[in-house]
Formats: sequence, structure tokens, C-alpha cells
Amino acid sequence: MEEELKKAKRKKHGDEFKARVALDAIHGVKTLGELSTTHGVHPTVVGQWKRQLMRGAPSVFAHAVAGSRTEEEMTAPLYEEIGRLKMEVDWLKKKL
Repeated sequence: MEEELKKAKRKKHGDEFKARVALDAIHGVKTLGELSTTHGVHPTVVGQWKRQLMRGAPSVFAHAVAGSRTEEEMTAPLYEEIGRLKMEVDWLKKKL
């Protein structure tokens, strides 16, 4: 009996598999029990993955908005640098 317990290993599912199962659960076409038998995962785990996906979904869109900057925000520091360098060149021309 102990040998059987030692041989049984916990399955490790990849992120893509978890996302696919959680999306199926969110769609609601099948019950959690049906999804668990289809994918070979316990219904409680399917429910956990579903809740995890629903909690994390807003962060997917938050990163996309926070990471994107307008053209003006990107070019403003460059124009400041150009202006500063022009002033330095003018100052050096006067000194020489």
C-alpha cells in the first residue's frame, strides 16, 4: 500500500491548459463536473482556476494601457535634449 502512495505523483498542468479549462468554465457550456471529467481535473480545481482567471482578468488590460504612451509623451524628452544641446553648442561658439 505504501508503495502505491509513493508512486502516485501530483499532476502539474501548464498555464495554457489552466487558461483553456478556466475559459471553458466561464463560458458555462458545461458544468464544472463535466469539465472535470473531460479534462481529468477535480471540479474544485476547475472552480479555483475559474476564480483566479476572473480576478486576474482586469490586470491584463491594465498593463496594456499603462505600458502604452502617447507620441507626445515619448518625443517631449527628446525635444528637451535637442534644445539643451543647441544651447550648449551656441555657448561654445561664443567662447571660441
